[in-house]
Amino acid sequence: MPPLGVLILYVIIGLVSVGSAVGLLVSRSAIYSALFLVLNFLTVALLYLVLGAPFIALAQISVYAGAIMVLFLFVIMMLGAEKLTESSLRVRGLRVLAIVLGLVFAAEVALFLVVRGGIPAAPAEPRVTFGDPAAVGLMLFQQYTLPFEITSVILLAAMVGAIVLTRGDLKERQARRAALEKKA
Repeated sequence: MPPLGVLILYVIIGLVSVGSAVGLLVSRSAIYSALFLVLNFLTVALLYLVLGAPFIALAQISVYAGAIMVLFLFVIMMLGAEKLTESSLRVRGLRVLAIVLGLVFAAEVALFLVVRGGIPAAPAEPRVTFGDPAAVGLMLFQQYTLPFEITSVILLAAMVGAIVLTRGDLKERQARRAALEKKA
């Protein structure tokens, strides 16, 4: 059983994490939703620190709260998501689909609890090397080499796709600018 102070800290961080996730979902502004997501990423990193995994916490902050959120904010600003009207975002049956998927998720949780015989017990104390950068690196490049390489190829394809899509827009803008300059 962890000390009472660690348990209280864990509960507070968990509540902030859940609160920021709810704020992300109910916020009407895409920018505020992205900021709630940053707060959620930071609280998850704090949970990793409380669990004794400093490397994973640092990776959470640098990769998700840093790089991924910069990308999200760039896309929000580039696409002008704040200018979209609510009627343009409505899709028929989306609310019904969300309710059905929520019920399926609740049924899966109930089935898990029935099959496992209740709430799972707390995990055993982590090994000394849990979250250690050397242990994570060895595991990443020994046991998970193929998924790591597949992920890198997917990210490379996404980056090339984004460049190709942006470049097409760049050519159109240059042609429009040249046409406007000829008129002037």
